[in-house]
Amino acid sequence: MREINVTDIENTVRELCITANRKLPCSLVECIKSSPEKEESPTGKEVLCDLIRNIKAAEDENIAVCQDTGMAVIFLDIGQDVHFVGGSLYDAINKGVSRGYTEGYLRCSIVSDPLERVNTGDNTPAVIHTKIVDGESVSISVCPKGFGSENMSRMKMFTPSASVRDIEDFVVETASIAGSNPCPPMVIGVGIGGDFECCAYLAKKALCRDISVKNEKAPYSEMEERILENINKLGIGPQGFGGTTTALSVAIEQAPTHIAGLPVAVNIGCHVTRHAHKTL
Repeated sequence: MREINVTDIENTVRELCITANRKLPCSLVECIKSSPEKEESPTGKEVLCDLIRNIKAAEDENIAVCQDTGMAVIFLDIGQDVHFVGGSLYDAINKGVSRGYTEGYLRCSIVSDPLERVNTGDNTPAVIHTKIVDGESVSISVCPKGFGSENMSRMKMFTPSASVRDIEDFVVETASIAGSNPCPPMVIGVGIGGDFECCAYLAKKALCRDISVKNEKAPYSEMEERILENINKLGIGPQGFGGTTTALSVAIEQAPTHIAGLPVAVNIGCHVTRHAHKTL
């Protein structure tokens, strides 16, 4: 049994909140940097170059890459041979988020009640997902989620008679409805299967996958490619100014489901789809 003091969790979450908001994943940056070469619209090329300059400015100035520093979404893979000591795990996570956002000068956007709308002042509480895995380590992922893109996400409870084409059309339709609202080029996470809440979780998890990694199963990786191609035919373009670069990546995660159902969720990310990871 390995003991981990929750102070280590707090400090790691603090660090990852700041890192995720200031520095995009390398594969995403490289994808954006290579996009102007493929973009057919002159305006689209210019906008993409502006996005590249913004990413570099954030890195050079050590500031957030986007003013919407998001709702803190935390994924923890906890080894079953780990014992946490020194206090509450969830309290430590939220303390880490609070310190990361206040000490890192990140915008605090969370309200304590969805109707009363009073800002908590430190971007807590976080959305926390925990999973028990083998081993004695803890893998922590911090994935800040802005709501310009989150608000354009959708889900649908298909029946088992739905075809692959039906699912693909739903994802493309979701991107079309989103238009310029999620600050394209978008990153698209898709969850297929599970139940109502599981497929939404899968879509969020897919959105946080490195864009260089494709689904291991051929039918799903082929769907990813077709959906991406069709979204880029919509003509929305970078920041909605028109062009052929409406999305950068599509990632699908799937899970077993009920014989009577086929849930599908689409979680849209903006061009600054952020995530940072560390293993203790």
